[in-house]
Amino acid sequence: MGANLEVAAIQEALREAGLDGWLFFDHHRRDPLAYRVLKFSPAQTPTRRWYYFIPAQGEPTKLVHKIESRMLDALPGRAIAYAGWVEQREALRTALGPVKRIAMQYSPECAVPYVAMVDAGTVELVRSLGYEVVSSADLIQRFEAVWSDAQFDQHVRAGVKVDAIRRAAFERIAAEPSTEFGIKTFILGAFEREGLFTDHGPIVAVNEHASDPHYEPSAESSRNIVKGDLVLIDLWAKLREPGAVYYDITWTGYLGASPPARMGEVFAAVAGARDRAVEQVQRAIEAGESIRGFEVDDACRGYLRERGLADYFFHRTGHSIGEDVHGTGANMDNLETHDERRLIRGTCFSIEPGVYLPEFGIRSEVNVHIGERATVTGEVQQGLLRLLP
Repeated sequence: MGANLEVAAIQEALREAGLDGWLFFDHHRRDPLAYRVLKFSPAQTPTRRWYYFIPAQGEPTKLVHKIESRMLDALPGRAIAYAGWVEQREALRTALGPVKRIAMQYSPECAVPYVAMVDAGTVELVRSLGYEVVSSADLIQRFEAVWSDAQFDQHVRAGVKVDAIRRAAFERIAAEPSTEFGIKTFILGAFEREGLFTDHGPIVAVNEHASDPHYEPSAESSRNIVKGDLVLIDLWAKLREPGAVYYDITWTGYLGASPPARMGEVFAAVAGARDRAVEQVQRAIEAGESIRGFEVDDACRGYLRERGLADYFFHRTGHSIGEDVHGTGANMDNLETHDERRLIRGTCFSIEPGVYLPEFGIRSEVNVHIGERATVTGEVQQGLLRLLP
């Protein structure tokens, strides 16, 4: 259904952005963002191309194939039907009308891959008709990545459960002989009992396995966890409720009373980088200033650079969090991409610097939500855990 589509709100956002319209396009459900923003679920799989154009002013236009002429009936606006490819081009020109700058799910050089849903050929087609195509990334963030009050509540409730499970996992490691895979299985079982869902993971990694940021233990790769080991646990989950959003954290511990000095030094550097990034966001939000994803990454990475560790931090500082653990809002990134999107109210993201040395890796991850203030939504690790029986 598309009855809840907020056309007026989208048009206001288009005018604020200096855009003439937003063109949605799909074929065989290739663009899930289009359906989520339009709050629309088709009655059947689209086997022919459809277009939906929301102008900054005026009535939206639906462009559908004649054999699927009712595909967009749930959406408001006038309808145009086409059959042949020549007719399609002319109908698209008619649907767009005398505008110039159009947003689409496109990202220059695929800088924001979460938004790059429209194929290059369709972008070429629209440009060939004389229109300028710009990225809808900022619009997507506004209409897809902003949480409702209910979603924030779901996030907090999930966080309480996930934090408790994380504590229990480390307590289990301290109390009895364990393996990476065994602790992963323990966490997944706890998720199931507590009504939590995750689409993959968690990460339970010992020593050099923790230097692989996306290591996940299997029965074949699993290592015993023994005295003197560093253990990293990265776990993410959401409530099994409609619209629920994720909570995503990483903690590290040492199985023994006295971790090597180098581990303590690296943890302190990682925690310091994490805190600098969080503080930069908090200062900007409290001052009413604009702050962008790449600036947060610069602050975090700069802290590690000052300590000679930046070369061992080879992923972005953080990612948007939503109904998918990697959401569609701004990422804290000036490494993998240069993310210029502003951090806006109602969004949530991770801050998770890591230092990955050949012998061990340490990451510390928190979630930050922007409301009236920027707040860390769960517990914050202040020191390397000592895992003692």
